[in-house]
Amino acid sequence: MNRRRLLTIPAWLMATAACSGLPGAHGAGQPGYTVSMGQLEAALARRFPARYPVGGLLNVNLLTPSLRLLPELNRLGTGLVVETTGPALGRSYSGLFDLDFALRYEARDRTLRAHRLRVNSLHFPDLPPGQAALLNAYVPALAEQALNDTVLHTLSPQDLALPEAMGLQPGSITVTPKGLAVSFVPAAPR
Repeated sequence: MNRRRLLTIPAWLMATAACSGLPGAHGAGQPGYTVSMGQLEAALARRFPARYPVGGLLNVNLLTPSLRLLPELNRLGTGLVVETTGPALGRSYSGLFDLDFALRYEARDRTLRAHRLRVNSLHFPDLPPGQAALLNAYVPALAEQALNDTVLHTLSPQDLALPEAMGLQPGSITVTPKGLAVSFVPAAPR
């Protein structure tokens, strides 16, 4: 009789209870996966520095960004050092570009990606106003091109083997003071 009752418990409920012991489990009985700040920084460093020529008039170099966790906003922030040169400027200038972004999971390739970029500021302290307007027109689009949809972490098949066997898939991504916490939720029926 007890075996029959056990068979009627939904599979996802059993999977959630079983996964609560997974490394990186989040909260009471909630399975999860964690990504450290070091892992995020290493992934970002592989994409930079990035160089962008703009119509023979301007060269924009985006150096390796500094990453910061913004748990209160559930976003990541970054400061990019921007170096610019070219005939339109007359000499080279350095500045700082600050932005933040949310994260999303891409099931197709098991990646955590940057999205919904928000520009906070672009500051070139030594740049004359006319040239600043030129950079303000181009640099935000280049930074978005460089960072939007950037892969910040890839979950391996081994990371997902047990959760998938239990009918779970990655759900919400939460920015914490130590990194990212990815929760697992029941997989949608196919």
